Amino acid sequence: MKNLVAQAKKIKLVIFDVDGVLTNGVLVYNKDGHELKEFHVHDGQGIKLLLQARIEVAIITTCRSTIVAKRMHDLGIQHVYQNQTDKLMAYEDLKKKLNLTDEQILYVGDDFPDLPVMARVGLSITVANAPAIMQKHAMATTIAKGGKGAAREICDFVLESQNLYQSLLKPYLS
Repeated sequence: MKNLVAQAKKIKLVIFDVDGVLTNGVLVYNKDGHELKEFHVHDGQGIKLLLQARIEVAIITTCRSTIVAKRMHDLGIQHVYQNQTDKLMAYEDLKKKLNLTDEQILYVGDDFPDLPVMARVGLSITVANAPAIMQKHAMATTIAKGGKGAAREICDFVLESQNLYQSLLKPYLS
């Protein structure tokens, strides 16, 4: 755990996959064939706290969805990469754009398309309900499931590791 905290102290960018990480991974379609997605409010608050602490947040996902675009806009996430079959290309573009090293980046993924990026970053995390093979390749696994507070757990971990959590909490306690 100490090694994870030491690594989390260096993080300047957190990248999330969407389906299975920010959602529960279940695909739901309405009667007209339009996809529906469910996002957890605690995950959104965690992301907002990261941004408030000046830690960049990005999304790299294989899907293309107006729902994802809307949710990321509502959260204030500026770096949204959708329809990325090669997530490593998006990752390299983002790393260059933000002038960061691999060591300064945390990636959260849950399935095979995430592995190339997870192998590069300074800290890789998967969610509790990810396939076992993903848990073997990640540096850590959340307690919460994807779409059920896992992203908040990760946000809190980074903020606490960098001693930023208390200062973010102050306005709510006064």
